[in-house]
Amino acid sequence: MKITWLGHSAFRIETRSSVILIDPFLRGNPKFQLDFAAVTAGATHILLTHGHDDHVGDSLEIAKATGAQILSNFEVCVYLAGQGAPNINPGNTGGTIALDDFKVSFTQAYHSSSTIVDGKPVYLGNPMGIVVTPHGGPSIYHMGDTAIFSDMALINDVHHPKIGIVPIGDRFTMGGKIAAEAVHRYFQFETVIPCHYGTFDLLAQTPDEFVAALGGKPKVQVPAIGETLEV
Repeated sequence: MKITWLGHSAFRIETRSSVILIDPFLRGNPKFQLDFAAVTAGATHILLTHGHDDHVGDSLEIAKATGAQILSNFEVCVYLAGQGAPNINPGNTGGTIALDDFKVSFTQAYHSSSTIVDGKPVYLGNPMGIVVTPHGGPSIYHMGDTAIFSDMALINDVHHPKIGIVPIGDRFTMGGKIAAEAVHRYFQFETVIPCHYGTFDLLAQTPDEFVAALGGKPKVQVPAIGETLEV
């Protein structure tokens, strides 16, 4: 399985027969300098944690170009279908959807979820975390945008994620020290990957605080934008 960080909270996950994009905020990301067509090529599924523009990103364009199925909460899916998304598959917190060679489970996240229409916020359901469990591969927990919360312990007990994708940018999510506390207190990850930092001036610019607070356990991988990790 291959995991590629595309910047911010966006990832490309390649399983045996699927190409999964999570929160593909690409063109609007000032730090994204990759080939858009190349990193979205062959996408089969788009998983969205919530409705904010820096997570929905280019989902609609990608879905129209590739036929990728969009999976998110009911409100996000229906909203994007109304914008022309050709293939949606809605779920919600606590549910699991089985697909060809992986399943996706939706978890809690403490954040908000909306988009702006005519200058006003439009509610887009509750934010979520996402657990991707490939057949025969390690499970990946993308936390979405979230604060620390004690029921992370239940997510670990139910889903046993091996790889954690953790927001660390502060202000809108956990900062580095609190994110490390969440990892140590609630999970038994084998590997963690930080995200949601460095994109905008309001966010933490580096993962240094997170890495230092982890103290070497568990293993942390800090890919460059566009770098692929094989697991």
